Amino acid sequence: MAILDPGLAAQLKTHLEKVSRPVELVAHLDDSAASRRLDELLGEIAVLSDQVEVVHADGTDGAGVRRPSFDVRRAGTDVAVSFAGIPTGHEFTSLVLALLQVGGHPPKVDADVLERIRTLEGEHRFETYFSLSCQVCPDVVQALNVISITNPAISHVSIDGALFPDEVEERKVKAVPAVFCDGEPFESGRISLEEIVGRLDTGSAEREAAAIDAKDPFDVLVVGGGPAGAAAAVYAARKGIATGVVAERFGGQVLDTMAIENFISVPYTEGPRLAAALEEHVKEYEVDVMNLQRATKLVPPGTDGLVSVELASGATVRSRTVVVATGARWRSMGVAGEQEYRNKGVTYCPHCDGPLFKGKRVAVIGGGNSGVEAAIDLAGVVSHVTLIEFDDTLRADAVLQRKLGSLANVDVIVGALTTEVVGDAEEVTGLTYEDRSTGEAHDLPLDGVFVQIGLLPNTEWLAGSVDLTPHGEVVVDAAGATSIPGVFAAGDCTTVPFKQIVIAMGGGATAALSAFDHLIRTTAPDEDAA
Repeated sequence: MAILDPGLAAQLKTHLEKVSRPVELVAHLDDSAASRRLDELLGEIAVLSDQVEVVHADGTDGAGVRRPSFDVRRAGTDVAVSFAGIPTGHEFTSLVLALLQVGGHPPKVDADVLERIRTLEGEHRFETYFSLSCQVCPDVVQALNVISITNPAISHVSIDGALFPDEVEERKVKAVPAVFCDGEPFESGRISLEEIVGRLDTGSAEREAAAIDAKDPFDVLVVGGGPAGAAAAVYAARKGIATGVVAERFGGQVLDTMAIENFISVPYTEGPRLAAALEEHVKEYEVDVMNLQRATKLVPPGTDGLVSVELASGATVRSRTVVVATGARWRSMGVAGEQEYRNKGVTYCPHCDGPLFKGKRVAVIGGGNSGVEAAIDLAGVVSHVTLIEFDDTLRADAVLQRKLGSLANVDVIVGALTTEVVGDAEEVTGLTYEDRSTGEAHDLPLDGVFVQIGLLPNTEWLAGSVDLTPHGEVVVDAAGATSIPGVFAAGDCTTVPFKQIVIAMGGGATAALSAFDHLIRTTAPDEDAA
């Protein structure tokens, strides 16, 4: 049976028409079933283009070469990227892009970023462990592939952790994507192309901060690049006024969302796809996007009427109005050991990291919809799941609770307070919880802890400026106005109920229109002057 279905093969054939330079798929195989499957996949790809050829390594590739693996190499050059495993699922797009880019089709990356990559000094060897169910992994894999293809002094191999469990165990990989550089841990979790380049290009942060600091004041400055921020930027830019966006990572929390089925008019999409669409829409307008910049303080308008936003880089951005759209992040338990073992057994994404715990014992913290859904998903992968809920009853929808109750390898503990995550200094070995009715402490041996206890607004940087609720949400009225004239807010960081993408977008549009209205009213000539 073919690995590529006819429809997918037809699409790939069309894409491969963009390949302008010969590409070799250099296969490193053994007698395993996985190698036979990979060989079949490579053969199916090669027949779709005269520019693509499968080359079987002759055995002189060395005993240390991973098998099954293959290199996507520009014939006669050192331009290449490598995959250890069979990049299907979410990673199939990474393979397609690698074929195109190695084959001479330019990546969709800003020219200045590509130039920075070309001029990076030194040789580096990157390795990225991924899982086929991880929606974050392709972004990291594709970013490092672009770097490797653009600068041949930097190599990159993507490794399917499920096919190389011994490596995963030896290197203590407990969360994906897990990136190693020259054999040492480099990053665990999402990291963008610009962030990787910035870490390799010493001095770039200072140059960027100086450039930002020198910018003229904006009419509208949006702080945040999620759905609310993107909507605010588009609505402001369409008014023809100077619009800027400061974002720690464009896309925000949406980047970590798996399936989206309630975005009206779009029956199904996935977070990274929606985030990319938001960014592309913003780029259609003259919006100055300052990515990878974290706001640390908001200073109310001074005598010049400008609001100032101070950044962690040391730069300050000034604007006549500001829309705060910094969203929210996963709430942590705040117990001993949680941060120490983050990405060493403590994780927040069951879809991404679940496969790494195959056959092991894990706990899910949280009895709402997210927690119960996570426990259901994990039960099909791990040996046993213990769901721990602080309240005396689960809060998830009844249909989810019925499904959970039908699973033989799931235990539910309610009325329990997790007090500590314990480990052996390298990885999680268990947790301790307290029975809230008796005060008795219990030790629970396990290999992983999946935290699913809701969201926390990203508003610490606003303390002492705008009014916040005791929960840290920005207090806004129906127009998105805050307690400071000229400062508006939208999305999950505000008091608006129901933290949903479609609601955040509407809030962003409202805040931008309110900011424009504020500009009109505060810059109009006085009646006497007229």
